[in-house]
Amino acid sequence: MKPKKNANAIAMRKAERELQRKRVQKIMWISGAAIVIIIILALALRPSSNDEVASFPYDQLPVVGNVDAPVKIVEFGDYKCPSCQYFSQQFKPQLIKDFVDTGLASFHYMNYLVISPDGDSNTAALAAQSVYHQNNEEFWKYYHALYDNQQDESTEWATPEYLVELARQANLNIDYDKLTEDIANKTYQDEVDEHIRLAGSNNVRSTPTVFINGKQFDAPSGMNYEDLAKAIKDEVALQNAGQEEK
Repeated sequence: MKPKKNANAIAMRKAERELQRKRVQKIMWISGAAIVIIIILALALRPSSNDEVASFPYDQLPVVGNVDAPVKIVEFGDYKCPSCQYFSQQFKPQLIKDFVDTGLASFHYMNYLVISPDGDSNTAALAAQSVYHQNNEEFWKYYHALYDNQQDESTEWATPEYLVELARQANLNIDYDKLTEDIANKTYQDEVDEHIRLAGSNNVRSTPTVFINGKQFDAPSGMNYEDLAKAIKDEVALQNAGQEEK
């Protein structure tokens, strides 16, 4: 009878091992499925890039308007970009009239180089930063001089000599010798590079790109003034509501 008992014991142990294997397999499957569900939920609930709020060094940027205005508008631009030229001529003046002159917003500028990052775009940005550090008000005259005199994006036109001459033609109240030295020495290259780094870390992919209180403006139908103005008005209302709650 012993052989029969041994056979039964062996069969029972084998059955128990198989049952244990299935239990472990089931637990692993459930755990794996739970992990997948958690990952899916995390991705689904993660805020989109448009909901993220960027932090910019506003006090270190060229500005038009009251620095304490409830809304801060930032334009990322490239002086060789034709779309930026259009923005500077058609959008910015209206923004200044509707929101800056009324005290609702301040307008700031940052560099993001897309056309010629190792050439003209960078040289023009260096020149503009030099003007800004000499005189914030004169910067905006130079900003418009650069865009109004923008040439074909495929040609090399923003040479140091031309950039200094353009400043003279605009009759800027600055030291032209210092401007020449700053361009040659790339005095503000670190600032331009930091602008580009901040643009990249905040999902800027083209110019012009606009941020409203750190939130990237994204018009479903492309850049147009009506949608941009509405986004700014919405932010003004949001800020006013927050003040009322306090």
